[in-house]
Amino acid sequence: MKTICLETKRLRLYIAAQDEMERFIETQIDDVLVTAYKEMLQGCLDHPEQWEWYAMWMIEREDGTHIGDLCFKGFGTDGSVEIGYGIDEEYQGNGYATEAVDALAAWALRQPGVRRVEAETDPDNKASQRVLEKCGFVPTGTVGEEGPRYVKNT
Repeated sequence: MKTICLETKRLRLYIAAQDEMERFIETQIDDVLVTAYKEMLQGCLDHPEQWEWYAMWMIEREDGTHIGDLCFKGFGTDGSVEIGYGIDEEYQGNGYATEAVDALAAWALRQPGVRRVEAETDPDNKASQRVLEKCGFVPTGTVGEEGPRYVKNT
């Protein structure tokens, strides 16, 4: 597993190790999130050479407080990576999601073979759509499993 840590003005983003992901999964009470996090961990174990494209990326404030996480949903053969993200409810509305998504999307687009970063958001989640727009993502005009799709190209 590669150790990658990105720092922004107010945040630290880093790839979770296997034991950290396992501990995190154990603390979850939402079955949908437990399933999603287990799928991420399994992706890491199935593709250890591409850990960063399956793992949870932890989001911490500069004081070390965990406020959310991001992930990629694997590495597409067409050079696409899909990003997912969430900020804990008590920290929403402070621009953290925008700061984190912007930093991680920029990092991804600098990696060899990555041609675009994609995302989906619930049709009613205007805040998430606004995050993507502020980070330079544009709607593709298509709808995926979770809702409208967005893309940011190199």
